[in-house]
Amino acid sequence: MTEQEIIQGCRKQDRHAQQALYEKYSPKMFGVCKRYLKNHEDAEDVLVEGLFKAISKIDMYKGDGSFEGWIRRIVVNEALMHLRKNKNFKMTVEISNIEIQSFITIQDELEAQDILALLDKLPTGYRTIFNLYVVEGFKHREIAEQLGISINTSKSQLILAKKRLQKLVRENQIPGVGGVLLLMVSSLLFIF
Repeated sequence: MTEQEIIQGCRKQDRHAQQALYEKYSPKMFGVCKRYLKNHEDAEDVLVEGLFKAISKIDMYKGDGSFEGWIRRIVVNEALMHLRKNKNFKMTVEISNIEIQSFITIQDELEAQDILALLDKLPTGYRTIFNLYVVEGFKHREIAEQLGISINTSKSQLILAKKRLQKLVRENQIPGVGGVLLLMVSSLLFIF
């Protein structure tokens, strides 16, 4: 089924189209859920809730932008709601004038599993802010509004997440590290 056929079928509540949507988007969206939630079962629950919401609210998709991006936004919002509801998600640390090491040496390639394993080692607040800012592309103002925190708290949590990731990369001495994480760790870790 094409994307348009899936959308049209879901609008008509066609079960085959709904199944096709699930099969097509669940692997990627599960990866999104895993970036936010350490627990495999929680990630599966959020995935199911997010895709159910996408199917039941399909009429809200107006065709502006990518359909996958629309689904991703729903899934990210579901993950954030789950964190707020189940993890008593509050961040109160605000810091200023923190020094960040300006260079980290990393070798060549890091698999996606290794990135997830490193992100899983971050505290919930750090991981959430890092995902929203670095991976999803939200601005600190948007993150602050979404999570009900201050912009400075968002910036502080990002800085601390980056520092923790640097430390984890050094401590784990992951062989052949580079590629995707090289961009994330060496370039993105110093931008906020």
